[in-house]
Amino acid sequence: MALQPRRGLEVLSSNVTIWPSDYSQAWTLAAPVERSGVGLHSGAVARLRLEPFEQPGYWVGWLDDPSLAPQRLHPGQVCETQLCTALQLDQRRLATVEHLLAALAGVGISSALLLVDGPEIPLLDGSAQPWVEAIAEAGLTALGQRPAPAPLAAPITLQQGQSFATALPGDRLRLGAAIEFPQAAIGRQLFSLDLTPEAFVREIAPARTFGFKQQVEQLLAAGLIKGGALDNALVCDGEGWLNPPLRFADEPVRHKLLDLLGDLALAGLPQAQVFAFRGSHGLHTALAAALVSPS
Repeated sequence: MALQPRRGLEVLSSNVTIWPSDYSQAWTLAAPVERSGVGLHSGAVARLRLEPFEQPGYWVGWLDDPSLAPQRLHPGQVCETQLCTALQLDQRRLATVEHLLAALAGVGISSALLLVDGPEIPLLDGSAQPWVEAIAEAGLTALGQRPAPAPLAAPITLQQGQSFATALPGDRLRLGAAIEFPQAAIGRQLFSLDLTPEAFVREIAPARTFGFKQQVEQLLAAGLIKGGALDNALVCDGEGWLNPPLRFADEPVRHKLLDLLGDLALAGLPQAQVFAFRGSHGLHTALAAALVSPS
């Protein structure tokens, strides 16, 4: 049954999509929904079905091998972080999970089953917006109160060269990201917000992945971005963009924040202020692991 209007929920846009007002409740999908499309790096067509699930967390099973039991996702499964987040799930590898996980976590879904056919999550338009639309199509069902995340006892900061990611104790989830590129079309950008489902859908979900024209041949030679195209990624040529217009003037940093959220979702949403400067999937997922097992 689709989610019905009730106190504590907000109506979003003219199609009367209703999102939770915050992350205090547990939610799953009201019905299955499926999407298919090319994978960014493999170039292979992948199919993914989202299904309702009552156990906490995000679980992955396989459409092409239903005999394999679903596994709950966690940061310890991260096996590669070059230009995406890839997970090793026993003998199977699943790449580019971050945009879908950002969509699920961002709109408030705390329990879901991801059934996959292919080596990668479909890229769709390079943002989380098509996944948000799929979730809206399926609807949401309440599962009761969500267990509160453990409060962060002390700051956690990880650094790689000039890049760093930090989590500070806080009373709610606030995300921030900053990037710095020599290309004039990007330069220095900073964006932060107190995260809510409505703010995620409006401010973060539409931001698309981006890359650089001068790196295309090198990445293709390395076996990457085989599925990349001008309809699923912004491409910068230094002074401008090959496929304008941008959805936001600062779309690149908003996409970095989208990636940060998707990687953190492997550990569950923290009650903290999280900030990444010149972040990467390696830094994000390391921070997610540290949030699960701080030392």
